[in-house]
Amino acid sequence: MTPRTLLLAALLGAGLNAQRATVENAAPLVLGETFTLASNILGETRRINVYAPPGYAEAPEAKVPVLYMPDGGMAEDFLHVAGLVQVGVGNGTMRPFLLVGIENTQRRRDLTPPTENAEDRKIARVVGGAAAFRRFLRDELMPLIRARYRTTSETAIVGESLAGLFVIDTFFTEPALFDTYIAIDPSLWWNDQKLVAGAAAWLMTQPELKKTLWYASSSESGGNGKEAKRFAEVLSAAAPAGLSWHYEPMPEELHSTIYHPAALRAFRLLFKPAK
Repeated sequence: MTPRTLLLAALLGAGLNAQRATVENAAPLVLGETFTLASNILGETRRINVYAPPGYAEAPEAKVPVLYMPDGGMAEDFLHVAGLVQVGVGNGTMRPFLLVGIENTQRRRDLTPPTENAEDRKIARVVGGAAAFRRFLRDELMPLIRARYRTTSETAIVGESLAGLFVIDTFFTEPALFDTYIAIDPSLWWNDQKLVAGAAAWLMTQPELKKTLWYASSSESGGNGKEAKRFAEVLSAAAPAGLSWHYEPMPEELHSTIYHPAALRAFRLLFKPAK
């Protein structure tokens, strides 16, 4: 045979062998744990997705802080945030955290505080359910996570867009619920910007506030980022000494692209391992 004939025969044989190949030992790809929780507060069953950081299973005495995230479904933002935790812990740029994702049922209901703006109320049949969702987190989900997993008392929350609005609203409404608040492109335009408008007066009543607040805005943030910048001005003028806060403008990002790079920056800054 000529070299060309030998080559064609080899390629043909490889193709036949590939056709004969069979899949063996196929199994589900397991990322973490998923379970449902019947909520009396919300009157519905909610799916919860949990990712344990590298090394958690191998260290039976170790306890880790908890990072909660709305928009935490497998078809939402859970996978890519879990990836950030996995990579960050693995390469030493982030402390280990247990990631707890809450899958949505009625997102615009759960993540919005009440509004007096008629246009806001058009985004969904029901809005303004943030207080009930917060009670669900505080009284049902968080106690379950503490009982089911080895956790420290440290907690954080991360969310983008309306979930970012929920993060900021929770910071003002019930600051004791979390230690660290991360809001990415939060919808500060909600209810005619009332959260920002009332921020200075509220902060002045909180001289002992010892929390961490980090937020970012994209090029498509409401009002071209005016609300986010205005919020930073309020924090600069009125934040109590115990509040650690940071504003990260990210004009190179769109609302649809900011979550992943912003979360990476936040995790590296706020959760970096102690030296």
